[in-house]
Amino acid sequence: MKNSYTGLFILGILLVSCLAPCLIQIAAQSQHTEDAGWIEERDGVRILHLIGSYYEMGYRHGVLLKDEVLVNYHAFLHWVTQKGFSYNQLLDSWLVMQPYIPARYIEEMQGLSDATGLSLQEIAVHNVGPYFVVNCGSFAAWGSATLDGNLYHARSHDLSISIQDPDTGAYLVENQLLIAREPQGAFASLSPSLAGDVVCSDGINDRGIIPGMLSSWTSDETFQGINVGFRVRIVLDTAATLSEAIEILTTNTTLGYNFIVSDGNIPGAMAVETTAHHSYVGCWNASSESARPFWEIPSVVRRANLFVDPLMSATQRPWYHPGRFPLVSCLLKLNKLNGTSISAAAPFAHYVALSKGIEHEWGRLDLQTTMGVLRDVYKGKTDWRFFLMQKIHWYTTQYQWVLCPQTGDFLLSFATHTTNAYDAEVHRFNAYELLAEDPPWVC
Repeated sequence: MKNSYTGLFILGILLVSCLAPCLIQIAAQSQHTEDAGWIEERDGVRILHLIGSYYEMGYRHGVLLKDEVLVNYHAFLHWVTQKGFSYNQLLDSWLVMQPYIPARYIEEMQGLSDATGLSLQEIAVHNVGPYFVVNCGSFAAWGSATLDGNLYHARSHDLSISIQDPDTGAYLVENQLLIAREPQGAFASLSPSLAGDVVCSDGINDRGIIPGMLSSWTSDETFQGINVGFRVRIVLDTAATLSEAIEILTTNTTLGYNFIVSDGNIPGAMAVETTAHHSYVGCWNASSESARPFWEIPSVVRRANLFVDPLMSATQRPWYHPGRFPLVSCLLKLNKLNGTSISAAAPFAHYVALSKGIEHEWGRLDLQTTMGVLRDVYKGKTDWRFFLMQKIHWYTTQYQWVLCPQTGDFLLSFATHTTNAYDAEVHRFNAYELLAEDPPWVC
């Protein structure tokens, strides 16, 4: 009997010796993942902080916001199906794009998948799907256009505020938040996002680079490239200059998009237009910026959801002039944007309203005034035609923000399911302070 106890004791020692390294490794991995992020709330705005490897950031994102990620996935899929897209269509598009996507973002989505229980393909569909339907308006002003010479970058993210999970009744916009990221081996960045997003539509990195996208439909399309949301993310992670950002945005392109890209170090900004095989880059005084009926505004670049460059516009609409009588063109659906039932006159009216708002405050633009311009445009205060369009809720807005890359200060408003961002409360933060914030466990 004594020999039996001795044998069991020795066996136990051997088992503990074998299992201990595994248990220690699991505990270390768990602790490492826990250290990869946290959530705080400031002034009613949730801020998700992510630090570490791409997989760790994705996993921690999923752990902290699992319920919100699931709601957003089901809400978006329900809405996009109503718009005529199927899950399989979006998945097929993703499968064509996937070989072009940098592995680090696949790893981040895998982390989200492992933490939430959604498949990697479901996470991917959630990330690429919105970029088929998003609308926006954006501009950047600097130098003589602003009160202090600083650069102010403004963007309105225009998408339905009524996207709803049919099972829980929860709304997509209620899960908006700021995501502050510090990936290993990359630049830190901040962007307004939804729970479950690896991609982003815009943001600012710690080098003062701000990329922001706008849809601009075209006949020159492919899925053999990098989805625009990933290209914007790559800019935030790797671009230290305006030229580096533009190179990324105009490489491995897919569908039609416009960008306003700002660099606080110059300061200055460019308008960028891309299709699958063509691109245009121009500052405020480029010849295309004043091709009638468009016009230049000194030290300002701006865009709505249509191309301004004549060569690019040929891939988008039958006639260069979007519509001499915009409301009539909208009603009769004349000069339609490729692949849509939308008249080019609609985004042109948006462009005009945005331009008039900027011109009214030109030379006086600062952080507060620029946000005021953005809100006034969407309230229809700058152009009577756009006012009538907004009366029928032509543009609904999930968030609006204005940033100064020199100081890091920004203003932000998030919509609720009953209130558009241009009517919602405005919050003030500093991007660089948020990115420099220590985790709560660091004393």
